[in-house]
Amino acid sequence: MTVERSSSVTLACLGLSLFLVGPCQSGCRETGLCCTGRDPSCISKGWRSDGSYGPCYCDQACVSTLDCCHDYETVCPALSCVVSEWTEWSGCAEPCRATVRRRNRTILQEPLNAGRPCPSLEEQAGCAEYWSQQGNCHNPLVPALIITGGYGNARKKRDIPDSSDIIGYCVQFQLTSLTKGCQQSSGPHTQWMQHLREGHHVCVECQPPALAAGQTHCAGDGEEKEEGRRQSLQWQAVGNPRCRGVWRRVGRLEACSCPTAHSFLFI
Repeated sequence: MTVERSSSVTLACLGLSLFLVGPCQSGCRETGLCCTGRDPSCISKGWRSDGSYGPCYCDQACVSTLDCCHDYETVCPALSCVVSEWTEWSGCAEPCRATVRRRNRTILQEPLNAGRPCPSLEEQAGCAEYWSQQGNCHNPLVPALIITGGYGNARKKRDIPDSSDIIGYCVQFQLTSLTKGCQQSSGPHTQWMQHLREGHHVCVECQPPALAAGQTHCAGDGEEKEEGRRQSLQWQAVGNPRCRGVWRRVGRLEACSCPTAHSFLFI
């Protein structure tokens, strides 16, 4: 009787222990697993992050499939991509025409364990240069090429023989038509094109660097002929050849007075 009672007590204690302790815990640390992507072989068995028990994974994809082992985040911490600072802007890709300039950055740390992916490593922005190895450009840039007013802050100035005789001016236009490509400009240096709307009045400044050699006005501003001051003229946004249209010249101003979103530069 005593032996049977002792055996019963022992079994009861073991059962109670299993009930309190639960199944054997395992996970990423015990198996030494930490895998990239979705790897079916990167599997263990134990408590999952959601509190359930069973097969669990130690791969990157388990974060989205919600089947990570309970210790995945501590054993396999997420490391986001790290990139360098931007390089300086390059020069224009080609002289004497509307083209692009570029800047780049490099990857310092690849992303691991569902860390944030790397951003774009190259940016492009529109630009134009008015000189080549042979000297000043002689072909006018037409139709009128425009870019956001902020480009003037970083614009490369060329030497002007007598700058006191050359001053900038502003021309106001009314947009009469534009292509759908303007609204599809999502890059960081082309988003300004999304503000263009038919019927809006815009101000376009002619700065000395945009003047062709020996000229006193910017190409495409409608100053060439008297009839050009009233007729419709073509324009194109630098940095997105699909963004172009037609505008009507309203008049010349001594200073631009349009809102920032509607202020541009001749290139």
